[in-house]
Amino acid sequence: MSIESDARFWDKLSGKYAKHAISDPAGYERTLDCTRKYLTPQSRVLELGCGTGSTALRLAGDVTSYLATDVSPAMISIARSKQAEQQIPGLTFESGTAETVGETGFDAVLGFNFLHLVRDLPGTLRRIHALLKDDGVFISKTPCVGDMNVFIRLAIPVMQAIGKAPHVCVLRGAELGDTIAQAGFRIIKSESHATKGNEPRPYIVARKI
Repeated sequence: MSIESDARFWDKLSGKYAKHAISDPAGYERTLDCTRKYLTPQSRVLELGCGTGSTALRLAGDVTSYLATDVSPAMISIARSKQAEQQIPGLTFESGTAETVGETGFDAVLGFNFLHLVRDLPGTLRRIHALLKDDGVFISKTPCVGDMNVFIRLAIPVMQAIGKAPHVCVLRGAELGDTIAQAGFRIIKSESHATKGNEPRPYIVARKI
């Protein structure tokens, strides 16, 4: 398994993914509202793992520039098609990863439903730290598979073996927070935005130090 195989997996899933409804709309809206509090009209924003661009299209109009990236070219193609219908100035979609982003000095880096899919979590977090300007913020919302039902954890390797699941890091919430802090961040907010039960998907805001 590799970054290339990850891209192929998400390319194949892109059409179905684009049609998938948000499972917790109220929780998603809360995440958007909280994120907007850390953005200004002058902000330069990078979103990693943007998928088909739904969040980028909701937030990009509030900032001066918004670069949204995803490892899957097919996902980015769908995002660009959606963008063509809205014409939001300052919004750019590119295929790539944190490691391939050429710019630095971002005011905010966003990663929603992203960190559990990266192959080198400490390395990716260090790269995010380098992409931010001094005192910039990293905002994430991450499924913590290690805190989920044991049957879900057991099912993932089986699904991966038959090509029905991507690479997944089995993280716990406490472990995730510690790993973010060890990469040079101070966590200033950690909360649950779930409105359907106690979903283990913490929303974390971390400031570069």
